[in-house]
Amino acid sequence: MKEETLKRIFEFLEEKGEHIIPLPVKINLAMPIAKEDLNVKGDLNLRRTNITSLPEGLKVGGDFYLTNSNITSLPEGLKVDGDLMLTFSKIASLPDDLQVGGSLNLSYAKITSLPKKLKVGGSLHIEDTKITSLPEGLKVNGNLGLSNSKITSLPEGLKVGGYLTLSHTNVTSLPKGLEVGKNLYLRHTNITSLPKGLKVYGKLHIENALLRKYTDDQLRDMVKPGFIDGEIFR
Repeated sequence: MKEETLKRIFEFLEEKGEHIIPLPVKINLAMPIAKEDLNVKGDLNLRRTNITSLPEGLKVGGDFYLTNSNITSLPEGLKVDGDLMLTFSKIASLPDDLQVGGSLNLSYAKITSLPKKLKVGGSLHIEDTKITSLPEGLKVNGNLGLSNSKITSLPEGLKVGGYLTLSHTNVTSLPKGLEVGKNLYLRHTNITSLPKGLKVYGKLHIENALLRKYTDDQLRDMVKPGFIDGEIFR
């Protein structure tokens, strides 16, 4: 059935009060969107859709899925209480005021930079992206996944509540004040030393990294008055 025919059927049913049109259907069929439609109480699934834009003022109470979509940008004022999944999307930029209560996953997306005021309540994943830097003052309560990205440096004072993975990146040094709540993965990196004051509450992974030339004791002494709580895997 053609989209135009479907659109007319849905519009007729809505006019008769016999059917409430879901927001994804309205977006896909380019139907008029009412103000009350913009407040989605649960999850919003727009995976593998051909949409290229979203209405301003959109708020999603659950998770928002845009995986494998053709969308290139998100609207100003977007707020997602759950996770925002943008993996394998064509997203090229994020709004400056984006708020994500859960995790933000941008792995394999087309994006090249992050907004300065980005707020993420959970984990942040930018694996296999062309992003080269993180915003100053960024705090990640969950995990921070940077493997195989184009990241070259980390901001000073970075705090990560979960694990931090920098495997297969071009980062050559770690910043002052770095704290990692769980494991720190530095596999296949050219980092040659660890900063004083580094705090790792989990394990340190340095498999196939230049840091393997140091003994465990040397690495632990290197970060004092910081610490590496767990084992060191080499």
